[in-house]
Amino acid sequence: MQDRQLYEQILGLQSPWHVAEVKLCLDRNEVKVYLKHAPDATWSCAECGRECPVHDHHGPRTWRHLDTCQLQTTLIATVPRTRCPEHGVRLAQIPWAEPYGRFTLLFERMVLAWLQDASQSAVASRLNLSWDEVHGIMQRAVERGLKRRQVADVRHVGIDEKSFRRGHRYATLVNDLDTGHVLYVGEDRRETSLDGFWAMLTDEQLEAMEGVAIDMSAPYENAIRAHVPESQDKIVYDKFHVVMHLSEAVDKVRRQENKQLRAAGDERLVGTKYDWLRNPDNFEQDDWQAFQQLRHSALKTARAWAIKEQVMVLWDYTYEKSATNFFDRWYNWAIRSRLEPVKKVARMMKKRLPNILTYLKHRITNAMSEGINSKIQWIKYTARGFRNFENFRTAIYFHCGGLDLSHAH
Repeated sequence: MQDRQLYEQILGLQSPWHVAEVKLCLDRNEVKVYLKHAPDATWSCAECGRECPVHDHHGPRTWRHLDTCQLQTTLIATVPRTRCPEHGVRLAQIPWAEPYGRFTLLFERMVLAWLQDASQSAVASRLNLSWDEVHGIMQRAVERGLKRRQVADVRHVGIDEKSFRRGHRYATLVNDLDTGHVLYVGEDRRETSLDGFWAMLTDEQLEAMEGVAIDMSAPYENAIRAHVPESQDKIVYDKFHVVMHLSEAVDKVRRQENKQLRAAGDERLVGTKYDWLRNPDNFEQDDWQAFQQLRHSALKTARAWAIKEQVMVLWDYTYEKSATNFFDRWYNWAIRSRLEPVKKVARMMKKRLPNILTYLKHRITNAMSEGINSKIQWIKYTARGFRNFENFRTAIYFHCGGLDLSHAH
């Protein structure tokens, strides 16, 4: 088999295109494959498909292709431009690359596969590309995916924030809690950060939304109340954020008490910070036995910890009335505890109780959002940060958007 026929089969070329020449350049570790088309070929408008006369040719143009053994492979061709009565001059479609692309479809497919498991910098280094070239391939894939994505009815969503640069630079994430995909990435964490998400949905889809899990952020809550019908019954304050406030209260009590104890020569609380914050299920047997003495002591920190642990029962209830009765008993205990950090959180919870108890109806939390945040943290770490928000958003959609990133079939 001749080299031209070999590359025609490798590239899957069909009439009117064929391989005219293959040139081996060992001094540059490169194979150049020259492509030509039949002179009597007819061409269709890339916009409407109407057969049109050839206006001129663009090129010669080059495309990076998959390597031939250890040699970089480059395709070279001049591409016809058609003149359409409706759309004017347009570049004819070619089967091996996207319009104005610099890489073949097969090469881009390989880059996208590598990007699933490696950073853009690592892929660029391995393939002798620039960071911008790799990012361009990723960005075009995301644009394809977003363009063809059909947003079905979204029943349960979680809205959360994620920092992407130092200096309090944030992104707002809207996650589909049923699929685990990121639906929308907005800049900052303001009320207007969600404007683009609401624009994605019809009035019927907004009305069909059943539950929205958020932290107790006023901007997010205001945006939901302004756009989602009957939002009062749909907003769910994420239980993990509620418990986080109580954990912070326990730690404040511990710090205050530890300072007093150490002044009196008592070292019991030294080095115990994470014991009080740890989930009891995550203790090793020996560590739990050692912690038992502390939690059963008369320490203020032990009392604060017990109050925090007891409130977890709230989310196990099925009926709102029973849960409310339990909360009232717990609230009285917290208020009488004489622990100001705990009392402050208890008052906050009482004020916001209706949308804490909506959990009993919808049973949603932002736990999945936290899982997505962990993946995004890996993306940030491997990328060594992002220069701007747009690059950060592209990476999130690429890895977490559940998009169809393939080229058109």
